[in-house]
Amino acid sequence: MDHSTQGTASAHVDPFARAHLPPAELWPELVFDLPELHYPPRINCAAELLDRHVAAGDGARVALIGEHERWTYAQLQERVDRIANVLRGPMGLVPGNRVLLRGTNTPLMAAAILAVLKAGLVAVPTMPLLRTRELAAIAAKARVDAVLCAAALCADLDAVPDLPPVVHFGAGPDGALEALMAQAPATFDACDTAADDVCLIGFTSGSTGVPKGTMHFHRDVLAICDCFPRHTLRTQPSDVFVGTPPLAFTFGLGGLLLFPLRVGACAVLLEKLTPETLLKAIERYRATVCFTAPTAYGRMAALAAGHDLSSLRETVSAGEALPVATRAAWQRATGLAMIDGIGSTEMLHIFISAAGADVRPGATGKPVPGYRACVLDAQGTPVGPGVIGRLAVKGPTGCRYLDDARQGDYVCNGWNLTGDAYEMDADGYFHYRSRTDDMIVSSGYNIAGPEVEDALLRHPAVAECGVVGRADGERGEIVEAHVVLRPKCGATPALAAELQDFVKGEIAPYKYPRRVVFAESLPRTETGKLQRFRLRQS
Repeated sequence: MDHSTQGTASAHVDPFARAHLPPAELWPELVFDLPELHYPPRINCAAELLDRHVAAGDGARVALIGEHERWTYAQLQERVDRIANVLRGPMGLVPGNRVLLRGTNTPLMAAAILAVLKAGLVAVPTMPLLRTRELAAIAAKARVDAVLCAAALCADLDAVPDLPPVVHFGAGPDGALEALMAQAPATFDACDTAADDVCLIGFTSGSTGVPKGTMHFHRDVLAICDCFPRHTLRTQPSDVFVGTPPLAFTFGLGGLLLFPLRVGACAVLLEKLTPETLLKAIERYRATVCFTAPTAYGRMAALAAGHDLSSLRETVSAGEALPVATRAAWQRATGLAMIDGIGSTEMLHIFISAAGADVRPGATGKPVPGYRACVLDAQGTPVGPGVIGRLAVKGPTGCRYLDDARQGDYVCNGWNLTGDAYEMDADGYFHYRSRTDDMIVSSGYNIAGPEVEDALLRHPAVAECGVVGRADGERGEIVEAHVVLRPKCGATPALAAELQDFVKGEIAPYKYPRRVVFAESLPRTETGKLQRFRLRQS
């Protein structure tokens, strides 16, 4: 219920972050229902995630594995401390300054992020696939004071106006950052940050619209580690994490760095993983926990028989809705009941999920311990089971946009409105229906595109699909399906008609796609989200 940032003095010398938080009256209500969420007023999340293990005598445990390196907790700590000394020494940064980070999933990228947090600075991670215009918007909005960038990704930064000098890394010992690290002290005392000092500005990877900067505190970083992974995933020190989401995406930052470090486990960080190379990595590193998107799991299910996946304990899907057909195919291929989850950059990570015996096919799950959820009608009133409405969530994390008028769109009466249409059943399980702006209204019927997609994916010829509404003079909108076929399936009018009839047999006939468009591929964001707005524009 803490709406204020006045509880303890900020460690920030540069007051930009705190000064650009939304007004307190526009914050969501924050709730700290679990005893583990009651953090001291002064805490540095990087020290909690890293230094604590070394101090406890676990410095020899393996923390991070890359393509060519394997770092223990003590080795990771030394690299983090050297980078922190570079940031606060030769680079001349002071607590509260913003550092734009750009790199693929490697141990050095992870160390750079942790160093920024430990030094009391604010991390602004950016997706590797972003280009100059997008990077310029982020750099300007966050008013970044420094840039750390993988050498291979520097080109898109060259044309960004008014950008601070770029310090590159990852080019071997000749990298600018590596050279500075070699001269820097090997120890660094964590900045004495307040629990509510901003440490991360995560920019949304949404499927449409201008990216928004979401501001998160040191305590928020720890809170996401103490909710979903602790209570649903049940992380263990013996776990080995692997997956595809970029560290610049909060799904990847949590699943592939923060969550494993919180419990003293190990993370495998590899660049440019495909479904096939991810399967090989699971086998090679004996991974126990995997994070990736539904599309990847669909492709991996078809290839799983050729790999030893016996080490896997849990597999987590998020980023977009998980089709029932994908979940079933994965369970047939591996014997594992997939953990589905919904999170958001605004909330930092997953807040509704289910695991093990609590999994119910077709449902995302129930609120993760530490969070509350309900469905709201158009007037903002909670509704009971069986009614589709706006998903509303609250917990220890919440939406705080960086200087953005859209704060009032996301927060309503203390609730965070995720932009998703959900329905709750009588047992309290939440079922995804669509994005609130993706509901198709055809002849007065509300049709959820993902339900039609799920039906199409059950047809053996369909590899991927995306369903949108297309304007129609007679019906208002018609259901239009964009379909990617499996190899050796011909895109013929006969197959289009077959798919239409198939959907009529799977779900209510009025929901069938009146138009079928065959495509070579579907437009997706770097994090795997289907860009339906681009399908509507096509």
